[in-house]
Amino acid sequence: MKRRHHLAILAFVLLISTGLRAQGTPTAPPAPPPAQQPWAYSLTTDGYIAPKGQSYVSPVLTADHNWLHLEARYNYEDQRTGSLWAGYNFSVGKKLQFAVTPMIGGVFGDITGIAPGCELSLTYKKLQFTSSSEYVFDTGNQANSFFYSWPELTYSLLDWLKIGLVAQHTKAYHTSLDTQRGFLVGVSYKQLEFTTYVMNPDLDQPTTILEVGVTF
Repeated sequence: MKRRHHLAILAFVLLISTGLRAQGTPTAPPAPPPAQQPWAYSLTTDGYIAPKGQSYVSPVLTADHNWLHLEARYNYEDQRTGSLWAGYNFSVGKKLQFAVTPMIGGVFGDITGIAPGCELSLTYKKLQFTSSSEYVFDTGNQANSFFYSWPELTYSLLDWLKIGLVAQHTKAYHTSLDTQRGFLVGVSYKQLEFTTYVMNPDLDQPTTILEVGVTF
């Protein structure tokens, strides 16, 4: 009987000590949620020196947060016309990098309408192709609906210097050509970038575009 009594006491003590150790073991805190990327902003201003008194300034402001892309433009689709945009950022690849942002925008001013659009880039080492395009459905006058496009091919000679070819199909100014085409030279310093475009250099009156951009 004494032996059974001693075994019962021993089992009881082991049970209590095991429970105390289990209660005293700290629980690992839950893993923190993955850090989200902060907002990224850019402001780009283009000064168009166009023939026949068509010169104007076109600012573009963008804001990006993870997949969300927001954009505001003025004098872009046409002069005295603004637009607001929302899109979805998507990118893939390492050596060959591809990024695309499908968007939808509302246009107001001299033109009022809805515009689906797309911005994309394809980058391989020092070579990059970018394109911004949209189709404006003029809700006031369907006959004024039009397609806008700005493709650009650049090569980075240095980290701060690039050269390239550019084209533009626009309604904001007019020349004897339906599609403007030319070359560009761009320099950058930290968050600042300055690019000079010369459109239609073979015409008597080419168009010069002076662009200043800043990211923050």
